[in-house]
Amino acid sequence: MIKIPFVDLKAQYLSIAGEIDSAIRNVISESSFIKGKYVSDFEKNLAKTLSINHCAGVGNATDGLYISLKALGIGRGDEVITAANSFIATSEAISLTGAKPVFVDCEPRYYTINPELLKLKISKKTKAIIPVHLYGHPADMAPILKTAEEYNIPIVEDVAQAHMALYRIKENDWKLCGTMGRMAVFSFFPSKNLGAYGDAGAVVTNNPELDRFIRMYGNHGRTDKYNHEFEGFNSRLDGIQAAILDVKLKYLELWTEKRKKAAERYYLLLKDIPGISCPSEKANSKHVYHLFVIRTEKRDELKNYLTSCGIATGIHYPDILPNLPPYKQSTHNSEEFPVSSRYAREILSIPIYPEITCEQQEYVAGKIKEFCLV
Repeated sequence: MIKIPFVDLKAQYLSIAGEIDSAIRNVISESSFIKGKYVSDFEKNLAKTLSINHCAGVGNATDGLYISLKALGIGRGDEVITAANSFIATSEAISLTGAKPVFVDCEPRYYTINPELLKLKISKKTKAIIPVHLYGHPADMAPILKTAEEYNIPIVEDVAQAHMALYRIKENDWKLCGTMGRMAVFSFFPSKNLGAYGDAGAVVTNNPELDRFIRMYGNHGRTDKYNHEFEGFNSRLDGIQAAILDVKLKYLELWTEKRKKAAERYYLLLKDIPGISCPSEKANSKHVYHLFVIRTEKRDELKNYLTSCGIATGIHYPDILPNLPPYKQSTHNSEEFPVSSRYAREILSIPIYPEITCEQQEYVAGKIKEFCLV
């Protein structure tokens, strides 16, 4: 039986092992573990890649979201709007500030926050909007930005799953996800399209004052070793992770194209299988396929069958955020989220990564077809 992992991090490492090992040795030999040139180099290179002015490394993306909201002065009594169908890191960062997460259902087919429902959730307490570029597909930012401007509400983009995804704001004006809001937060969790070998994240912005606050807040609120302007906490990107990410950053464009090619193969292999829905891509968006998420009414049975065939899968995510215990006491009504709720019962993420082979994809698709045609 063939075994196909959900993500093959070992294969990626082996393809650039010499560069990775050299980068790690350099950090260790120079004892540049906290802050230092390797962090600074990566921050500059990521900012250049995104064509944005400032990039501050942080310990992880959850911290990045929390610090971004703190930079906007958000706290107890405030509300922050976000997607109902994201990972809990998005909403818990809101709660950690003392603010209340306010959830919005997703668009049919595209999984990202539905901009048509956004205005219904805005109140006098709304202090920010966090659109999530989910699975690698951009949120529909043009109407979101228009609404945010109308109500003077800042946007913090959650780009944890959408490194290098593109969105067309208007004709011939394509923007990278992470460059359209007041701030944006990236995750470099190992399985991400640009992944470290541990936890890591970054916050990017064009605003120098916000960048200054973000850097200080994640470094105990200090300007130097013992001068503290305010209380912050400890959330720093370490030198080893930064050096690893800087090596990988050079390959991100190539790996993104390989993901897209793999997605194209899946579309061809799966398109005629009854009962299977493949991901959709809007005309104004360029998906980067952090995940390839199919839908079927027999999700659990298919997942079990694929597992028995040696194929690893995932469910992103098995329940919507408003239904999780931390939020059940809120004023949300589960009937407000019919699309997200239905999709949570149907979605299944199948293996996709730059190193996946045609043979592996044919095996996955063949087993899905085998199941569906029984």
